[in-house]
Amino acid sequence: MSQYPEAEFIKSANAVSQFVGDSGAEVAVAGRSNAGKSSAINIIVNRRQFARTSKTPGRTQLINFFRLQDEQRLVDLPGYGFAKVSAKMRAHWRSLMADYFESRKSLRGLFLIIDIRRQITPFDENMLGFAEMVALPTHVLLTKCDKLKRGQAAKAMLEVRRDLEGIASVQQFSALTRVGEDEARSKLHEFLTLK
Repeated sequence: MSQYPEAEFIKSANAVSQFVGDSGAEVAVAGRSNAGKSSAINIIVNRRQFARTSKTPGRTQLINFFRLQDEQRLVDLPGYGFAKVSAKMRAHWRSLMADYFESRKSLRGLFLIIDIRRQITPFDENMLGFAEMVALPTHVLLTKCDKLKRGQAAKAMLEVRRDLEGIASVQQFSALTRVGEDEARSKLHEFLTLK
């Protein structure tokens, strides 16, 4: 059963003026479009198709606000990955991200979703930079760990830990086998209850 039985999609935003009210606590989730972000959200919230069915096509380029429970939100940030977008759209996205990270007083933490087989990409470095800019605690989910042998996954995690130099906590995660589910859920609760 979900810890968030009343969780629901609130709205999408393409400008600061469209953000939901800045009260309570929220945790942002970012990741490349192919890193398994929606699957990770669904497992952590423990609601099948939660992240996908709450969206209509095209929302992946917007900031999506989800209510978890009273005054607690999950915010799905756009991640382009391999998507072909114009330079103008990229500039708008970067500006929107900067505005989001700089303006949200309710923001308590960031989940950064990284495919364990791909390691840290320039996109991930950008997100880490936004988080560092506002001293935001960050937790990295190395997804798809089921695709690697145990030793390979452990080695990949050590490499990411080394590259991060202590600026974020890191764990292995698999939406398929549900490895790391409890740890990720505990981290979400920890972030949401930070003062």
